[in-house]
Amino acid sequence: MNDIKKIFAQKLMDVKAIKLQPNEPFTWASGWKSPIYTDNRKTLSFPDVRSFVKLELCHLIQAEFPEAQAVAGVATGAIAQGALVADELGMPYAYVRPKPKDHGMGNQVEGFLPQGAKVVVVEDLISTGGSSLKAVAALRQYGVEVVGMVASFTYGFPVAEEAFREAGVRLVTLSNYDAVLEQAAETGYIKEEDKAVLAQWRKNPAEWTGPQK
Repeated sequence: MNDIKKIFAQKLMDVKAIKLQPNEPFTWASGWKSPIYTDNRKTLSFPDVRSFVKLELCHLIQAEFPEAQAVAGVATGAIAQGALVADELGMPYAYVRPKPKDHGMGNQVEGFLPQGAKVVVVEDLISTGGSSLKAVAALRQYGVEVVGMVASFTYGFPVAEEAFREAGVRLVTLSNYDAVLEQAAETGYIKEEDKAVLAQWRKNPAEWTGPQK
């Protein structure tokens, strides 16, 4: 497994941006029961981690999307990180709201991007992919070409992978669920037997109710 994925997985756990509780599941806003809770916005509060994310996302963009001419962040989680990345790369920046404003100019894309520009989207977390791909659709409607998306973390849900394929968007992430499980098991954060519970959850998260007693 890519070393960066495991290194970043450990950093996320160190600052409690990711918490694993296979035996005491969290409840997401969607109502899903989950053995993992992720809040990548916490990385902004730790200068070393914030800088790591910024630089590694820049490296991903330079390696995977060298044609990119501008950066767009997805509100709200990736607004700050997207701005940091754009600043480091010296590129124009805008961010995308979940829906157009209901007043003023009614903007959904905030800022300015040149028409026809090749844009890379920055996201913090990929779950089902729905909100991320709505941002892509808004950018396309705005009049730019989305060349791909970089994100800090993905759960790797099959539904998300299929949604990105259908939308014609290539996604590259700094870390993922598999890397977290591997690193958590290696460091004793979770027991080896917990990996089976955590793997089972990802297969069908909407229907998962917790570990079988």
